[in-house]
This record gives sequence, structure tokens and C-alpha cells, in this order.
Amino acid sequence: MWYCRYILIIFVLLISSIGIAVAQNQNILFIAHDHLMLQIDLNSPKKQLDSILKIAGVSNSNAGKVLKGDFADITKDGWNMAERKNNVIRFDRSLTDLNYNPQSSPYQITTQIPDFEGKPGYPAEVEYGVNKYAKATVFGLSSGLTRFILPGYTRAKRVFLSGNFNNWSTLRGSMKKADGGWIIDVKLEAGVYEYKYIIDGHWTTDPNNMLQVNDGEGNTNSVFFKYNYTIKLPGYPSARKVVVAGDFNKWDENELVMEKRGNTWEKQLYLNEGKHVYHFLVDGRWVTDPANPVKLKNEDGKVNSVLNLGGTVTFKLDGYKNARKVFLAGDFNNWKPNDIRLRKTIDGWVLKITLPAGNYQYKFIVDGSWITDPANPHYAFENGERNSFVAVKPNYTFKLKGYQGEKTVTLKGNFNNWDENGYTMAHRGDEWVISFYLKPGKYLYKFKIGDKWIIDPGNKLWEPNEFNTGNSILWIE
Repeated sequence: MWYCRYILIIFVLLISSIGIAVAQNQNILFIAHDHLMLQIDLNSPKKQLDSILKIAGVSNSNAGKVLKGDFADITKDGWNMAERKNNVIRFDRSLTDLNYNPQSSPYQITTQIPDFEGKPGYPAEVEYGVNKYAKATVFGLSSGLTRFILPGYTRAKRVFLSGNFNNWSTLRGSMKKADGGWIIDVKLEAGVYEYKYIIDGHWTTDPNNMLQVNDGEGNTNSVFFKYNYTIKLPGYPSARKVVVAGDFNKWDENELVMEKRGNTWEKQLYLNEGKHVYHFLVDGRWVTDPANPVKLKNEDGKVNSVLNLGGTVTFKLDGYKNARKVFLAGDFNNWKPNDIRLRKTIDGWVLKITLPAGNYQYKFIVDGSWITDPANPHYAFENGERNSFVAVKPNYTFKLKGYQGEKTVTLKGNFNNWDENGYTMAHRGDEWVISFYLKPGKYLYKFKIGDKWIIDPGNKLWEPNEFNTGNSILWIE
């Protein structure tokens, strides 16, 4: 008899402990009934509350406020209090308001975020892009994370997310199984990505993604755009349809329909760095961007707005105070001599322009005379002509220590087709340096000191060449 009572007591304690454990794990975010649901437990530790609020994308809110009963930041972000049972509170937010398509099944999202860094990149130049999903199963969060959801496959044992952001790894990107599917939150910078899911060893494209691309090797991958820009047009509250069209989408007047957010029309998209010309169509009427002062007339005399994305470069020419006009020309504007005009200052001439990340050659044109930049020690050559050289958003600096007695040290490699003239390096401190913007890939290079070419003594990576002199190797990931 006492043995039965002992078993009963153990069973009751076990059930109670399970109940306590469940009660302590009520901070969840899930999708159900066409709504995004946020459930918080006020008995949870402050750190856990902060984590779930961050994942839910509640801006400016913190656990301290919530624990004091202040839910103003949550409701300000568009969440509605749907239900409260003692210390457990459930908020919801319409998927329509979030601009996400409804999901038919709930997907529970925990507070665990994997350490999974993503890099921007794409195998080809892409001018712009917008995502096209049958169901919005991949989307950016206000926290900066990107959420990937794979509905179904509940009988699968393991599912991985793999793409060009992790070199198509078959080991990283393990997704978490949840109610109705699989989930992973990852860190991705703005860019364009190819990806697939690996379901129990079988590779598959995203069944909800309508954008696919052939990688050139016979494989079809899904494509996701991590947005980097939101085009906005304030006002026009009575408009029925507002569209943005530009040179980036071949002036398609039906594709990029904007959405109304309060008193502003908005459209999120990915835009590559560079110059973009655009305008709005408000119920078919041509409208320029009132918030953008940069305008440009087209061949028909109509005015468009101009958007420049990239790095800001300041071109400055000291002196030449008696010059009437100074222009800037380079390979970034096809060397047009009267296209980019500098502004006169007390000390000389100056201009700030935005250029895409890259390597550029340029010159100043002073009253019709072409000159290199006297303040820039870096030179490059094109068709035998010496020009000033500048890198925008450089991601690598070549360095060569020593050789203080030399007047000139140059660099050449496969990035300039081994042009004999190379790039002129600058002498700073005890080393010669020059910075470049290099895309991911393998690069071969050498330094030239006087008449002698040498491999990089500070780089252990090299490979033989046809001249038996070797080339240094640089990998950019």
C-alpha cells in the first residue's frame, strides 16, 4: 500500500514539474489565423522578455517597461492586446498590416537565434529586385534579421538552409522544427541571394518562391532580395493607385505598385549601387519626388528624379583661383568633359559625388586643359594615358614594407590584365600602400620596384607562373 502511495506522490510531483516548465516557457511568437501572435509571460526573467520583444521587432520597448505594466511601445508598433490570463498576455497584429501573406498553419518561433552570418553577393550584376512569394515565407524583420520559414515537411528529420551566403554549406544553417514546419533567423546584409533547402539530404528550391535562376551549371536556385531602400511619396490621400517607375525596371508603369502607410505611399525594393532615374505615376499622372532635389530632364523635356546610391567621394582641386570652369571626368561618366562641374571655393574647387563601389580613373579639366589630381599619389593607366586613381568603398589594401629609398613602387595583377604600367602606390611611414575594391574571387599580383617585379614578401600564398618567377595569391571572400 505504501509503495502505491509513493508512486502516486512521484507521479503528482512529475506532473507538477512539467506544468511549471511549460509555464516558464510561454514567451513565443507564432503565426496563426492570418495574424502574427506575440505571447509574453510577465513571470519570465527580464533577459528572456527583452529577447522575445527584440525578435518580434517591437521598437524602443524593453522588459523593464513591460514588467511595470507599460505596453505603450508595443501598441504603438501596431500590436493589439488580444487576451490576458493572469501573467500571460497575448498580442496580435494583422498579417495584412505587416504586408505578409497569411499562413494557413501556425509556426512557433523561439528566442534562439543561430550564429549564422550572411554576406552580400550575387553571381551577376543585378540592377534592382522585388521578392515574389506565393506565401511570404521569407521576409526581413525590423531587428535586421531575415526569417526563413519552410512550411510542412513535418516528418523530415533534419532541414538545412544553404546558399551563396554560406558557400552552399551542407553543415551550417540547421533549421529549427516547429509547429507546422521549419524556421531559421539569419543575419544578411542588403543584397541578392541564391538559396535552397536540404531536406533529409535532398536539395529543393523554395516551393513558395516564384523567383528562380539557373546558376550556369544546370542547377536551379531560389532568389531572395534583402531590401536596402524604401521609396516614399508623401501626400495624395485620395489617390487610387500610385506606381514608381524608373530606368532600373525599364520604366514599367504597372510593376512597382506602392502601398499606403498613413500619409505616405511606400515601396520597398533592392537597388544596386549607382545612378537611378525615376518618377511616380499618381492615378496615371507624372509626378517627380518632392523630397529629392536632384532632377534630370529626359529627351521629351519631362523632369525625372535622380537617386545616387554608393559611396560619397570628395574631389578637391586646390588653387586655380583664376580658372573660369573646372570639370571632372572619368571612366564613371565615360570621360564626358562637360558633364560634372566643380564648385568654386576660397581655396580652389570642390565637388562631392556618389559612386558605386569600385575602382575609378579620373582627371580634372581646367578651362579645357586635362590634368591629373596633384593631391593624389595614386595613378593608373588606360590606353597608355596616365590618370588619377581612386577606390570607392575599398575592401582591401595592398602593403609592401621597406624600400624607403625608392621613388616609385607599382602594383599589377590579373585585375588589370597585367598591364605593364600597373598602379602607382603611395609611400606612408615605412610601407607602400594602395587600396582597392575587389569582388569575391581569386587574384594574382606582383609589385614592381625599379625594373624588378617581386612577389609579396608579406604574403605566404603564391603559385608558379610561366616565367618561373611566381605570382602572389589573394582570396577575397
